[in-house]
Amino acid sequence: MKCTELVLGLFCAAMLAGQDFKRTEDVVYGRKFGTALTMDVIEAAKPNGIGVIFVVSGGWRSNHASIVPKNFGKLLERGYTVFAVVPSSQPRFTISEISDDVKLALSFIKSGAERWKIDPQKLGISGFSAGCHLSLMVATQSKDAVQAVACFFPPTDFLNWGKVGVNGAGVGPVAGYRDAFGAKAGTEELAKQLSPIYHVSEKTPPTLLIHGDADRTVPLQQSESYIAKLKEAGVRNSFVVLPGKDHGWPTIYEDFTLLADWFDEYLRGVAKVAN
Repeated sequence: MKCTELVLGLFCAAMLAGQDFKRTEDVVYGRKFGTALTMDVIEAAKPNGIGVIFVVSGGWRSNHASIVPKNFGKLLERGYTVFAVVPSSQPRFTISEISDDVKLALSFIKSGAERWKIDPQKLGISGFSAGCHLSLMVATQSKDAVQAVACFFPPTDFLNWGKVGVNGAGVGPVAGYRDAFGAKAGTEELAKQLSPIYHVSEKTPPTLLIHGDADRTVPLQQSESYIAKLKEAGVRNSFVVLPGKDHGWPTIYEDFTLLADWFDEYLRGVAKVAN
């Protein structure tokens, strides 16, 4: 080993000694029109060999700067390797194209399972809002893609936004996101294509949804309807409604304990012990 390599190795070891994770930034999982698609890989100090994909997207826009490793503390404490995937963003790209990025990242992670020392057949997926929507798209449309889902306040049914018959596929109450839906915004065909609720089957993986009952951005009804559909299909599910919570809250990362418990049960086979 060269002297500079030794110094660098000792420096990295010293840095890692003061934290309970290792972060590898800007791992390229694909390219799109000459632009790199990246993710950060955050490894726990004591990894359990299981990965959780966190889709970094809000309003179908992504920002690498929003990745804060300590926010995943509840998952890292349990040993999960977190893949913070940054897909492309609207308005340049549509939701369909953004969803394809997440599927590409999933394939990349599975193919690199040996590198990251994870089991490719034990993967969870999560996200907030649009990130949760994209997670559900992957979970319902990609066979054996992930084995568990646990996420927050997702859009699930653009044909019935807030109440039956209200079209939210980039029109009406969701008109502010029209560019994300593309040229076919408002059509029934596109609304169904982009709504996870119409792709649920008995093969959909166990799913936990968390939603505030004061959400003014994504109606609580979106999660309620999705959970009802999961029950109809016989899919294991859990629904946590948080009183008074809007579309996100200051202590939301504390609620990652719920995610960790869910992944423990359905990825590790370790059920939560009741108090």
